[in-house]
Amino acid sequence: MFGLTATLSAQIDRVASQSFATRAEVIAQNGMVATSHPLAAQIGLDILKSGGNAIDAAIATNATLGLMEPTGCGIGGDLFAIVWSASDQKLYGLNASGRSPLGLSYDQLRGELDQLATDTIPSLGVLPVSVPGTVDGWYELHKKFGSKPMPDILAPAIRYAEEGFPLTELIAHYWKYGAAFKKVPGNAYETWIPNGVAPRKGEIFKNPDLAKTYRRIAQGGRDVFYRGEIADEIDAFMRANGGYLRKADLEAHTSTWVEPVSVNYRGYDVFELPPNGQGIAALQMLNILEGYDLRGMGRQSAETLHLMIEAKKLAFEDRAKFYGDPDFSQVPLAGLLSKEYAAQRRALIDPDRAARRVNAGNPALEEGDTIYLTTADSQGNMVSLIQSNYRGMGSGVMVPGQGFGFQNRGEMFVLEPRDHANVYAPGKRPFHTIIPAFVMKDGLPWMSFGLMGGAMQPQGHVQIITNLVDFDLNLQEAGDAARWQHHRSTDYNVPQMTDGGFVSLESGIPFDSVRGLEQRGHDLRSRTGSYGGYQAIIWDSQNKVYLGASESRKDGHAVGY
Repeated sequence: MFGLTATLSAQIDRVASQSFATRAEVIAQNGMVATSHPLAAQIGLDILKSGGNAIDAAIATNATLGLMEPTGCGIGGDLFAIVWSASDQKLYGLNASGRSPLGLSYDQLRGELDQLATDTIPSLGVLPVSVPGTVDGWYELHKKFGSKPMPDILAPAIRYAEEGFPLTELIAHYWKYGAAFKKVPGNAYETWIPNGVAPRKGEIFKNPDLAKTYRRIAQGGRDVFYRGEIADEIDAFMRANGGYLRKADLEAHTSTWVEPVSVNYRGYDVFELPPNGQGIAALQMLNILEGYDLRGMGRQSAETLHLMIEAKKLAFEDRAKFYGDPDFSQVPLAGLLSKEYAAQRRALIDPDRAARRVNAGNPALEEGDTIYLTTADSQGNMVSLIQSNYRGMGSGVMVPGQGFGFQNRGEMFVLEPRDHANVYAPGKRPFHTIIPAFVMKDGLPWMSFGLMGGAMQPQGHVQIITNLVDFDLNLQEAGDAARWQHHRSTDYNVPQMTDGGFVSLESGIPFDSVRGLEQRGHDLRSRTGSYGGYQAIIWDSQNKVYLGASESRKDGHAVGY
């Protein structure tokens, strides 16, 4: 066992909940906001109290997080959302992810990589940059559901950008990695690492350039970003620094309203967005696990954990083969989510042995680092929103004077084989890891939730759902419970899993379970900081109140009124 000494230990003795719970759920009647930053959560709550709705609060909170947590998000990145509209009594899905540059062909990209002596798209620099979709996502959400004027929604983030805010502990920890941008085109290093030293916990940080950009967006709308002066500045900068993103790419950008897809898990309808995201991996895992008596096996037992890990391996093989931009390839969505297909995949699991290699299935083809936040209002609207730069602060590319960095989501394209669902092509959306989620019960909204962290996200969604449904944990306990993560499934940077990958476990996993997993052949390792960041809101229809919970592994919290 790789240095793993897992024990059951409680930091505190709680009277009314599980001993591992860090705090109680937040309960409120009129509105709720849960984010990874306490100041951002307060801004969302202020928007609700001033007459705004859940959509207004989500946009204001996201803008604030783009300032305060650039280690995970910002307007240089993409956005996905699921919205429950109380007036329509309907779920809406928004894919606000951007596409690769139209002027960069596959062969040109290959030529650029040859000059860098690499076979993979790098994390830093201009090559992994795709069109930022966040600003358009805000305006699509606002046009359809918003109530307050956009200048009022963005005003709190503008004020904090100008006057400054203190860094929280975890964000300060990640912020220092911005030093890697010293040789990247633009002024990201000077902006985020002032005077060559990353700001520390409690230090006041200001970003007047971002305040100026937010103000231009508030006054000029989405077109100032995609068709106006901001687009002109991006175009000129990219041309001068070897980048391929052009104003034409920004002008061509559109978000897409999509139908959320779901599976029923023990009476709960769990909704995710369809590809190019990875949300359906969580649904595939739940379909497989529904065939087992997890409650009878016990929470965090070796039997339960083993089956979850093996279900993940199977779902991720399909993820690697089939998930991509549906405008470029057919995704066998109905087949992947069918109960019959889940039964076929379930039959491949050996209850006594970890699989070292699994293959993607053959579903029938039928037509048919990140921040997460969730908000809810007094009218019954609920928003599940996730937004990301991909790797931490993204590509490191920042246009001087704009105050935000560009995402490096284009790194996730594959280059071989040429017929792969996620192979690079101009004007194509790359495979995405960020996924919002929503749960309905008996046709009514029940829970808006999400969990940050790359490939951890669908694994985390499944752990949250099973904690609530199979093991009767409350909303906060479901997030505080110790987690597992399986690594090194087949992926864009792992051509084929041949050794079973490895599993990292948090220290709260019982030792008997650790030993049981090891006996089944799992490669176990100890890691910290890789288990995601969870926020959630439940609507208690009986008592007519919201319950909120926030990730104890992050700095934020849930607030309500």
